[in-house]
Amino acid sequence: MRVLISVDMEGISGIVHSAETNPDRYDYERGRALMTAEANAVIAGVLDAEPTAEVWVADAHGPFRNLLPEELDRRARLVRGKPRPLGMLGGLDEHTDAVLLVGYHARAGEGPAVLAHTMSDAVLDVRVAGSSLGEIGLNAAMAGHLGVPVVLLSGDDAACAELSELVPEAATVAVKQALGQAAAVALHPEEARERLRQGAAEAVTRRAAVPPFALAGPLEVEVDLYGPYMVDLATLVPGVSRAEGGRTVTFTAEDFAVAYRLVLLLVQLAGIKPA
Repeated sequence: MRVLISVDMEGISGIVHSAETNPDRYDYERGRALMTAEANAVIAGVLDAEPTAEVWVADAHGPFRNLLPEELDRRARLVRGKPRPLGMLGGLDEHTDAVLLVGYHARAGEGPAVLAHTMSDAVLDVRVAGSSLGEIGLNAAMAGHLGVPVVLLSGDDAACAELSELVPEAATVAVKQALGQAAAVALHPEEARERLRQGAAEAVTRRAAVPPFALAGPLEVEVDLYGPYMVDLATLVPGVSRAEGGRTVTFTAEDFAVAYRLVLLLVQLAGIKPA
């Protein structure tokens, strides 16, 4: 059995501000230590339930170089660095049996929700077949395209509700209650880890009861971008066109894997500043 644990940072217990998630800010080292400890709790839970499982951990925040390798449970393999295939789901393939999303956050525009956004501040919304999807929905659908269920998510209450709306059968562990974009009522980190370990064990045990979140193609995709120059760059990609209104680009994807990769590309293009 192979399990992929994708670990983001904004949904970790105790984290509420970008100073704790940005490598250039003063409190980042505390944030990455909390992130690594929650990853370890989930690894332990998976192996409590399935002692022979092969556990892969994808560092899925920002530069994808946040988890402390020397502090990570030695029984897991760490997928680290970027760019890489499938971004936040690095290591996912058709041989994966379950995905667990740890430390995730709600999509852009949601609230109250701690540090809510979708991929980057440049993206205001991503709509696939008319439904707004943030990182939770996009990653669940990419896993679902390969027939792999997302069996657990942890984060604030808004993030948990987002997955529950898409996959009611999946387990969630709310480690904090959002009060706003940069405020929450959080569990003590040790309490959060205990709940994560138990939740991961239970989620992996009942993985067969959780259906993959799959979206059949072809798919119409719309991406709202923050700046006009971002739209200008996006339309240089073959198949991407400008929609009425000036900030939205659209494309048709034959399946979700194509949609996912193209969204990742548009996010990278949106980070390029005009000369």
